[in-house]
Amino acid sequence: MVFWRRQKNPGAAEAEAQEQRLFQPEGEPALEPPVEYDAEIDPEAARALDPTESEMLEDMRETPLPSSRTPGRARSGSGWLSRLTLGLSKSAGRLTQGVADLMTKRRLDAQALAGLEDVLIQADCGPAVAAQIVEAVSQARFGQEATEEEVRAVLASEIERILSHVAQPLAFTKPKKGPFVLLMCGVNGSGKTTTAGKIAHHLAFREKKRVMLAACDTFRAAAVEQLAEWAERAGCRMAQGEIGADAGAVAFQAYEEARAVGKDVLIVDTAGRLQNQANLMAELGKIVRVLQKQDPEAPHGCLLVLDGTAGQNAHAQVEVFGQAAPVSGLVVTKLDGAAKGGVVVALAQRFGTPIPLVGVGEGAEDLQAFTPRDYARALVGLPTG
Repeated sequence: MVFWRRQKNPGAAEAEAQEQRLFQPEGEPALEPPVEYDAEIDPEAARALDPTESEMLEDMRETPLPSSRTPGRARSGSGWLSRLTLGLSKSAGRLTQGVADLMTKRRLDAQALAGLEDVLIQADCGPAVAAQIVEAVSQARFGQEATEEEVRAVLASEIERILSHVAQPLAFTKPKKGPFVLLMCGVNGSGKTTTAGKIAHHLAFREKKRVMLAACDTFRAAAVEQLAEWAERAGCRMAQGEIGADAGAVAFQAYEEARAVGKDVLIVDTAGRLQNQANLMAELGKIVRVLQKQDPEAPHGCLLVLDGTAGQNAHAQVEVFGQAAPVSGLVVTKLDGAAKGGVVVALAQRFGTPIPLVGVGEGAEDLQAFTPRDYARALVGLPTG
């Protein structure tokens, strides 16, 4: 496990004492000795990961409680494919308009291909993916007359091919002893707690599993309240500690309780953290080690929740969180919030990490299994289904 050396400053001693009181309050079980940070974040990576002023203001907003719509019931006249299409409409609009502007001559020449590559990059597909897709389009239609719909069909086919390698559903196979442990992680405001609640709701109502939630975000009372609301909607037990309690201790106690009462799945929600906060990234690693003391194979799944509006910054999050926790899958949320749906394609091509779920809204039904064909067609403005 790799951690980073905390940078010293004139108030280091006082800060360390305050941190010790926060992470190891009196009366909490001493699960392991204090963490030593024996490595540093690369300076270039740290600069890239520093939050902008707007991101910091966004993170300070209180996370909204779950939608009051009846759990599990889709909005009238709005199935999942319709919501996916609507959610990706901003991205699709940009791509569709870009293709339409390029195809005024109706011949796919070198100039049109160069313009198409720019359009894909603007949709956050990234240069490597854009070049790969354009090469496929070139091989299929170069020098030929082509309609806008024909070009979009080729785009959808190539995007689907890239995405097909990462479309893997979540599988909750209960271990011989104890519950299946699913660890949730991500930056502030990514939708991590909401995603944990939606997964719990799905497992409880659709798969009839006995689920327990663990509120290991011990910094924000609002996060605990939000998870408690989801637990109530899903009919799940929720374990929690006092605000400021040791997150590892909460996870430890939650696992013991879940095992004692025969739960099938334990979903551990952790505090949102920026990737360059070394102490909090180390805390995430500590939670992993605490769970492994209970079950060497735990966590059996670890989902990194990414805000779809983050664009290319999502790449840095995957890299850094993967060093602190055994990330086994990505969940991309808020895809309805910006014209950056291409980032999913870029992540699939670069990392190959499974993407079991995507989200396009706040309701329980707005988080669904990732299907490459539907996503690819919705992204380029073609009919789904």
